[in-house]
Amino acid sequence: MHSHTLDDWRHEHVFLGAAHDRNERRTWLVVGLTATMMVVEIAGGSIFGSMALLADGWHMSTHAGALAIAAFAYRFARNHARDPRFAFGTGKLGDLAGFTSAIVLALIALAIGYESVTRLFQPVAIHYDEAIAIAVVGLGVNLASAWLLGGEHHHEHDHGHDHDHDHHHHDHHDHNLRAAYWHVLADALTSVLAIAGLLAARFYGWTFLDPLIGVVGAVVIARWSWGLIRDAGAVLLDAVPNHAIDDAIRARLEVGHDRISDLHVWRLGPGHHGAIVSLVADAPEPVEHYKHLLEDVAGLSHVTVEIHRCTGQH
Repeated sequence: MHSHTLDDWRHEHVFLGAAHDRNERRTWLVVGLTATMMVVEIAGGSIFGSMALLADGWHMSTHAGALAIAAFAYRFARNHARDPRFAFGTGKLGDLAGFTSAIVLALIALAIGYESVTRLFQPVAIHYDEAIAIAVVGLGVNLASAWLLGGEHHHEHDHGHDHDHDHHHHDHHDHNLRAAYWHVLADALTSVLAIAGLLAARFYGWTFLDPLIGVVGAVVIARWSWGLIRDAGAVLLDAVPNHAIDDAIRARLEVGHDRISDLHVWRLGPGHHGAIVSLVADAPEPVEHYKHLLEDVAGLSHVTVEIHRCTGQH
């Protein structure tokens, strides 16, 4: 008969995403691409007088900063994954990074919107050919960055259709990668808008379109920012992530007269959830019995079960 030691009951609290290291490498590469193009666009927009190009450059600067936050978050989470100071590991650091970059994005959206509205009433001269050329190069960099980050993003998206889309998809999302992906995708969109505005002004004389495009870009950025704030914030506040997990736990434990009196489920990291269960039973089994019943619940990585014997009537 096997005798258990204290080490048999101990376990690690590493709840990083399955593709953590790969996502970190891709993010660092995109940081370099974005930072380089940011400098070119801001300089070009300032020299050639294009608000759309300047807005795209400053927008890209926020992405460079946000992507750097994402990259450092990956590194910190990996280096401190087994640090005992973090009770449930560092899996949520990506959500914190995504939330932070979303706040930065919202502030810059306000700044771009204000500057664009100002230029609607106080136009400046634009060197169209040079500005368009830089914007096209910027779009290429954005699309390359989106492609680098998009592989894992779309893998997660497809995986989400295996179960309930709204719940399962978001539970497995790496919000850090999602923030990075949305940043570069938003950048690609604003590049397209900048090119469209510059072309219309260049060939049709619609100079009002250039700053107007800046306003449109600001609205788009703000909308994407809100989506990140909402989803990452919910994780940071330990909002109930997935009712399907709650239902699965109840289906396995509420057998006969046994009933769950208290249940807490929260997200620990991409694809990882924790659960604390209080079960009231007529004839309690050992805790290991109930944990064994929950072993096949997808995404449930850390379970604490407490059992109460029911001495009264049902």
